Amino acid sequence: MAARREWDTLIQGGLVIDGTGTMPMTGDIAIKDGRIAARGTGLDPAKAKDVIEAEGLWVMPGLLDIHTHFDLEVELDPGLPEAVRHGTTTVLMSNCSLGICFGHQRRNGEDPIVDCFARVENMPKPVLRKAADLATWATTAEYLDHLDTLELGINVIPMVPHSMLRAEVMGLRESVSRDPREDELQRMEALLETAMGEGYVGFSTDALPFHFLAEDPNRKTKIPSQFGSYKELKRLTAILRRWDRLWQATPPKDNPAEVFRNFLLTSGRVHGKPLKVTAVAAMDVAANRNLVKLAKILTRLLNSTLFKGHFRFQALAAPFRLYWDGPVNPLAEEIPELRELNEPDLEDREARQRILADPDYQARFAAMWMHGKQGGLAGFKRKMRAEQMAFDRDLAQMVFHSGCPADWVGETFEDVFKRYQVSFGMPDVIRSEEERAAFDALPLMATSPDVGEPYFIIGLFQLYDTDLRWWTISANRDMEVVKKLLTDPQIFPGFNDSGAHLTNMAFYDGNLRCLQLAQADGMERVAAQVKRLTRDPADFIGIEAGRIETGDVADIAIIDPEALKAYDSDAGLKFVHRDVFEHEQLVNRSDGVVTHVLVGGGLVWTKDGFTKAHGTTKLGRALRHRDTGGSATEKIAAE
Repeated sequence: MAARREWDTLIQGGLVIDGTGTMPMTGDIAIKDGRIAARGTGLDPAKAKDVIEAEGLWVMPGLLDIHTHFDLEVELDPGLPEAVRHGTTTVLMSNCSLGICFGHQRRNGEDPIVDCFARVENMPKPVLRKAADLATWATTAEYLDHLDTLELGINVIPMVPHSMLRAEVMGLRESVSRDPREDELQRMEALLETAMGEGYVGFSTDALPFHFLAEDPNRKTKIPSQFGSYKELKRLTAILRRWDRLWQATPPKDNPAEVFRNFLLTSGRVHGKPLKVTAVAAMDVAANRNLVKLAKILTRLLNSTLFKGHFRFQALAAPFRLYWDGPVNPLAEEIPELRELNEPDLEDREARQRILADPDYQARFAAMWMHGKQGGLAGFKRKMRAEQMAFDRDLAQMVFHSGCPADWVGETFEDVFKRYQVSFGMPDVIRSEEERAAFDALPLMATSPDVGEPYFIIGLFQLYDTDLRWWTISANRDMEVVKKLLTDPQIFPGFNDSGAHLTNMAFYDGNLRCLQLAQADGMERVAAQVKRLTRDPADFIGIEAGRIETGDVADIAIIDPEALKAYDSDAGLKFVHRDVFEHEQLVNRSDGVVTHVLVGGGLVWTKDGFTKAHGTTKLGRALRHRDTGGSATEKIAAE
């Protein structure tokens, strides 16, 4: 007699790394109705409809990506394939004060989604408008209901974003031109309080001083969150503290005193109860080696018995490689002379050309570019890696990728610049007719080869504009430093920025890179890192995820450790055309590393690609905080 089929799926014989941090053990996992039905060894495969043979593979909870901007993509492609394929099953959205929980917010000719997202997250305006057209809800409750209707291929966690909250209450123009009235501040508090009661896990803000709006008349104006006073921030985060919810923050990095004051809001000793804070970002910035040290010191101090905080920086498990479209890039926004070239729309080449041709602009650009390269105090700071700018303007670290003569692809700007300088007296160094034509066409140097590197850069931007694609690594050049950040118990791995910067960066495989680094140190370290990529952030956020105990939702990733060991992330980096965006996107391809991904018990990815269920069947969930019952007042009384 055939055995009764008790389970939908059995994962058999894998090395189970369960997210507790304990050493993994070989075992089986049975799944029924989307949940873990049994765990053990020797479970009978005849009792399962489907069997996944996992011998030699790692079986773990689905990975969490805790810093994403998938809010818009989930409207266009709810399967979120670029996350799923890397073993990620849960993403935290609405970071950096930007999101769509209040709908498109189009009022009085304003288009906040386009205005706020375009430059901060480097997303093309047509893509943003396409997503905004779909955002027809108007309240935080309606947004959650809407997410529940999508055929999610992954779990999504929305937050309430500060910039959108201000725009909702004040209107976009008013939110960046004046302080809120008391009744408006109370309205913000009420909306945030309501959202916490509905199950939102937290609130995101942004204070990085180079995040600007993208539409007229606001192109020289920062996003609304930047205008929130400390009083406003304190009142809004007090609501989070009462509900024990999360504050995701980016710091006002150029003002250390303000950074400390803001992050001191985490202190249970100062404010009576700790506030959970996760902040961007602990990275080893090439131009300023002190930032990563200060981040670690600040974390230790805030979490010490002196302040009793609950504070975590986020870290990226990869070199911070950024691709530039000519002069357009998020790092450019930090530097006024480069920011001017980012203010026009991406398609407005004529506007950039006018700026580049202006002699006054050229002089300012040259002064900026050479700052610290010609001795003096600035030169000493540069030598000691203590500059303020994240982009170090080092030609030896800038690499041609495409949109230029074929001879240049893979070469550094320094290689080409030096060859150009000597080509006037030694024409034999010119490698091809294509290179000769490019050298002849450089508009500022054809008659004056001695004018120096800033004019070489200006010339390239004039000649190629955004057709020129190049990259640089501005942080995390030393992976030993990165490794220490990723293993620091008071820092979370996960500043991947997934879903944003469509053509500038791709760290969708950040969790896999983190595991690859751990793998080199043995299984004990792997088990610890799996915990830090699953259970730890899930507990910090306050959601039911990151676990594979009996009864848990079956969100599971299965990884081939040999393929992970051999994985070369750079080799899998490519530009692809995404039909849902009608635009190009920079992505990773780790195919072969992740052999299976299950979301809600349903198989969405195998080493052969996406399954039929992915993006067509609702398997993911819009996650609420695990404790959504009762008011904040009732919570305080219970405590």
